[in-house]
Amino acid sequence: MDINFSTATFKDFENIPGYDMMERADIYYDFLEYMSSNGHRYRLQNNTGCSSVMNVGTQSTKELISFVTSDYLGFTQHPKVKQAAKEGIEKFGAGTAATPLIGGYYSYHNELESTISSFFGRTQEEAVIFTTGYTANSATLQILLQKEDIAILDMAVHASVHEGCILTNRKTFPHNNLEALEQILKTSENQYRTKLVVIDGVYSQDGDIAPVEEIYKLVKKYNAYLMIDDVHGVGILGKTGRGTIEDTGLLDKIDIISGTFSKTFGNLGGYIITNKKLANFIRYQSRQQIFSATTPPGSATGIIKAIQLIDEEPQWRAKLWENINYFKKGLDDMGLDTGTTCSAVVPVKIGDPHITGDVGKLLLEHGIYTNPIIYPAVARKDARIRMSVTATHEKEHLDKTLNAFEDINKKLHIAKKLIE
Repeated sequence: MDINFSTATFKDFENIPGYDMMERADIYYDFLEYMSSNGHRYRLQNNTGCSSVMNVGTQSTKELISFVTSDYLGFTQHPKVKQAAKEGIEKFGAGTAATPLIGGYYSYHNELESTISSFFGRTQEEAVIFTTGYTANSATLQILLQKEDIAILDMAVHASVHEGCILTNRKTFPHNNLEALEQILKTSENQYRTKLVVIDGVYSQDGDIAPVEEIYKLVKKYNAYLMIDDVHGVGILGKTGRGTIEDTGLLDKIDIISGTFSKTFGNLGGYIITNKKLANFIRYQSRQQIFSATTPPGSATGIIKAIQLIDEEPQWRAKLWENINYFKKGLDDMGLDTGTTCSAVVPVKIGDPHITGDVGKLLLEHGIYTNPIIYPAVARKDARIRMSVTATHEKEHLDKTLNAFEDINKKLHIAKKLIE
């Protein structure tokens, strides 16, 4: 089987007929070499900490303006967060050395559970923490949904959600399409034991927001449950930074809230917020809880301080929104297609995956570090440059990036919107 590298995507190498695992690895290696030789590189090495300006690459000391991290409020580098992490290590050491079920559950785990559940206005018994946000989704769904149940998913939910549903029935509905969701709920109402609808609060590629209130009403109308992954909304949206759900008044009503500590909270780990009995079921039945060591002390104590900072230092959210509005307006004024984003995730939609790769390459040459996103992360004809705006970006960073897009647009004509 011949694969045309000039038109291929990562998806084409997942399962090549007649190729065993070594042969697939060989041809994929050649494809990555081809991509690299054309300036389309992934997994670049960062030589400095997560920030709005980073030193990137193994053969360069060049500093780049970075839009690749989800450190929205800059808490990975916040002095109080780093100090809390140091204190956690000094008091408890570097790791847990056991799974939570058999000796690896410490007082700082209990404090973290209490802090994150209280953050959402829920009780201590309602939080379950995981080593990653990805695992929080996949592990929870795998243990809650079996062959007698059904997961009903917005087609744009995270890959971790899809992986979590491999043991159950699954139906997807077009993104944010309420009519399609209701039709699935209606036809599934009496067919399955558990019906769980899973959506994101803010979607990771378009940065748009789910109609949470309307979806909640539909879910309850048809006697189903609702799970919301709001990793790109928490700390950014909502009157006090509690995310997409806050302004709907449903924080205490959503059946399962999932999230990560790796974005707004600037660390590593994931969490599930749910009722006491379901939380205990997950703790004692999830294989990832039973057989995986959990959050080390430095991470846990740093996360606790980051959660507290949402309320203690609201100026970071204010600065973030000032940056988002300024940057998005600049892109829109050029006629670039930023889609329907209402968050810190700002895409520039281009369509063609190879032109998108060229744009990413040119941005690097201009000193701008971004992520070209292509199929299968998005639809084949919906490739884009995806950027995460942070509170630590300065106006000069945003202006330099806007100027780079203006120059690239003159060369590649990527603007799609009519400028009035």
